[in-house]
Amino acid sequence: MSQQLCFFGSIVFSLIVWGIVATRYIWPELRLRQRAGALRPLLILHSFRFVGLAFLVPGVVSPDLPSAFAHSAAYGDIIAATLALLSLLSLPSRAGVVITWIFSLWGSADLLNAFYQANQAGLLAGQLGATYFIPTLIVPLLLITQGLAFRILVQRQNDSVVRESQPA
Repeated sequence: MSQQLCFFGSIVFSLIVWGIVATRYIWPELRLRQRAGALRPLLILHSFRFVGLAFLVPGVVSPDLPSAFAHSAAYGDIIAATLALLSLLSLPSRAGVVITWIFSLWGSADLLNAFYQANQAGLLAGQLGATYFIPTLIVPLLLITQGLAFRILVQRQNDSVVRESQPA
């Protein structure tokens, strides 16, 4: 089996497994909480995105790792982690919700951009070195939890609109 097939297979299996975990265990817990309480665990998880800085550490990754991918992924992740922390600090205020929207949009775009940059650069799985676990284990979880964050943001916003429009 080719190296690239193993790599993509790992990502697909991880998406499936994290999807099952999210559906069976994470979402049932979060859906019953108030917006800020539901978002906090997701934001804490995304605060660990500083791990993406490992793409810039010689010896952790191959010297052949395309720098366009490495820099984009690393700096995009540190911005996402910072936005997640700012969101955590400012929730449940309106500013916190706005920052969480910004984080969610940035964080999702950053993850999708990393896939795009990897494809454009012709990234080979072996070039990732010790960071192989980031796209195969962590990124699928981050993608799924970004989806949950959007669901919470949209759902809670719609819930509050319904409550405000009902007569007292």
